[in-house]
Amino acid sequence: MDFDTLSTTRQSQLIAFDRLLTVMDELREQCPWDKKQTIESLRHLTIEETYELSDAIIEGDMKEIKKEIGDVMLHLVFYSKIASETNTFDIADVINSLCEKLIHRHPHIYGDVKVENEEQVKQNWEALKLKEGNKSVLEGVPKSLPALVKAMRIQEKARGAGFDWEEKHQVWEKVEEEMDEFKNEFNVVDNQAINIEKAEAEFGDLLFSLVNYARFININVETALERTNKKFIKRFQYLELRAKEQGKALQDMTLAEMDVYWEEAKRL
Repeated sequence: MDFDTLSTTRQSQLIAFDRLLTVMDELREQCPWDKKQTIESLRHLTIEETYELSDAIIEGDMKEIKKEIGDVMLHLVFYSKIASETNTFDIADVINSLCEKLIHRHPHIYGDVKVENEEQVKQNWEALKLKEGNKSVLEGVPKSLPALVKAMRIQEKARGAGFDWEEKHQVWEKVEEEMDEFKNEFNVVDNQAINIEKAEAEFGDLLFSLVNYARFININVETALERTNKKFIKRFQYLELRAKEQGKALQDMTLAEMDVYWEEAKRL
């Protein structure tokens, strides 16, 4: 892309962003719903919009991704507009603060630090955060993250600090160790009661080790599980449809009968 094209594109981007800010000002001043909103009232809506963006990304629907990015962006501008009304900060403060942080945490781009690979970039990032006042590299992991995503982020943060396995086979051996512990103690065949609290703790260890291995071979566990969820939903709904076409209720069918339709769904 030549300089003139880049300049024209940047100008159109700035015009579009200015338009968004103008629309936000007008809505905040004139729309009864927008006038009532607070930072607290928008919170759950922002979470919902973020999940909708996540769904669109998993589906690979670029048209929907564009739409959902817009919805998330609206919320970010909305928060900044509300804060500006009490002179706390505005969108310029937000953007400038972000730029300053990015420049500070990329000394290999904006300074004289040399890096060889992505891992060194991550390690520098975590080291800089500690210098900025963080007491732990794990402070950046939100407490309210879903447990599966949190496990992945905890492990990524620990790796950024140099705390990680060296070889893939070591990680898999840990998975097998945790699986054997769980299987030996809780694979009860005679229906005897088990210690649920202990079983839960051991199962958590097993899941954590599986997340660790997935991370080690560059599998995003959240995406992987969500794709399986969607696959199961599609196949189960096909099963329901085929049963209905035969005038049957799932509750009245045997597992063998349902399995016929399930295999059909898998072939489709």
